[in-house]
Amino acid sequence: MKNYTYTSYSENDTINFAKKLASQLHKKDIIVLSGELGSGKTKFTQGILAYFGLDDEISSPTFTIVNEYIKDDINIYHFDVYRLSDSSEFYEIGGEEYFENGICIIEWGEIIEDILPDDYIHIYLKRDFNNENTRIFNITTFGKKYDNIFSNFNKIVEK
Repeated sequence: MKNYTYTSYSENDTINFAKKLASQLHKKDIIVLSGELGSGKTKFTQGILAYFGLDDEISSPTFTIVNEYIKDDINIYHFDVYRLSDSSEFYEIGGEEYFENGICIIEWGEIIEDILPDDYIHIYLKRDFNNENTRIFNITTFGKKYDNIFSNFNKIVEK
């Protein structure tokens, strides 16, 4: 497990950071996004989708639990598990099968943390109340798979 911090000063910073991360992602990669409402989780997801040429496709999966995006040979699954009471409900929708079949972006993923694979990236987005456009990303990588993924990113500092 490694920890990093990134500061985004605008929506464009958030989107560009997410695009840069997306360039490193592959099938079976999992990103958990946490943070209060309005902290930038959907904007972050928009950046990932933009990297894959799906920037016009984004919508919040709040009421459907998951939105599926397909681009060429990559599937991207955007989950919002806020309304689930626990991981058993995620199992009921066949959620664990998504882990093997594409890139998973899971908003409020701490709700199903007990069933996540050993390797995933958790990003906690925090608003800076002194500057409405600034967001602090506290990033934790779990497992060995992502040990080097952030080493070349600008403005990321290992704790």
